[in-house]
Amino acid sequence: VLADKGVCCIDEFDKMEESDRTAIHEVMEQQTVSIAKAGITTTLNTRTTLLAAANPAWGRYDKRRTPAENINLPAALLSRFDLLWLILDEVNDDTDKQLAAHVLSVHRTGAPPVRPGANDALSPDTLRAYIAQAKTYEPHVPPELTDYIAAVYAEMRQMEKSEGEMSHTYTTPRTLLSILRLAQSAAKIRFSRVVTEGDVNEALRLMAASKSSLRDKGADGQARREDPVSLCYRLVREEARRLAAQGGARGAGSVEVPFTRITELTAKYNISHDEIRACIQEYADLAVWTAVADVDGNYVVHVPEEDV
Repeated sequence: VLADKGVCCIDEFDKMEESDRTAIHEVMEQQTVSIAKAGITTTLNTRTTLLAAANPAWGRYDKRRTPAENINLPAALLSRFDLLWLILDEVNDDTDKQLAAHVLSVHRTGAPPVRPGANDALSPDTLRAYIAQAKTYEPHVPPELTDYIAAVYAEMRQMEKSEGEMSHTYTTPRTLLSILRLAQSAAKIRFSRVVTEGDVNEALRLMAASKSSLRDKGADGQARREDPVSLCYRLVREEARRLAAQGGARGAGSVEVPFTRITELTAKYNISHDEIRACIQEYADLAVWTAVADVDGNYVVHVPEEDV
């Protein structure tokens, strides 16, 4: 409510209470919030831009999973954001030095370091005035653009269908509203009261860049650190191979690896019990092994002998 007609910034978005998540659905869908407390029942405006940041559920982003699985947020809530950007902490000598120089300069002088070309940047006062002027415009979409936007939306749906399970994003009817909002924002920047095809194309470019940031970039030839689920799988297979060689812990055509033993193997790698259960369930769904819960609710993994 305090950010009405402004920008609301939320950090640690994934750690919100369930009641707050429920309330924010209305904020992002209707741009209002309903209040019923202390004998007061009313609806307040929340016409705001929401900028949120969230951390991966497993500590590191797993590029094989969807954003909803990584961030541990429902897809219905993520689909309400017009743009999703994936920012990874990747090792890069140049960016690491720039980040270190920025942090050290702020710590030492209270200001970021002066970079080449910084004098060409707009001052904060100029930028505020520019934004204030742009917000006075309310661009409308002319009728001749409706067929173009509809055709583009249909094409996006077909492309997502062709990608199948490789697609990490969803194109829903809300995507249409995202295209309109971004196109209108592009028109506002130009101080225009009419949305043009160029504004729509700029909106589509931003959405394409957003989706490309969510795709797996592992094919760039750089070695990636083994994620917890893959590491857990490798340790279970190695333990099953060791047990088979010793002739112990055998079931009916399989080698048994109890949950307690898996936790011992993964303890030094700081893999949580939730990640272990996720690994067991994922590969059980793929029929790589079978998992049976014991009396304590913990799994016993049965690895087929022919796969050991």
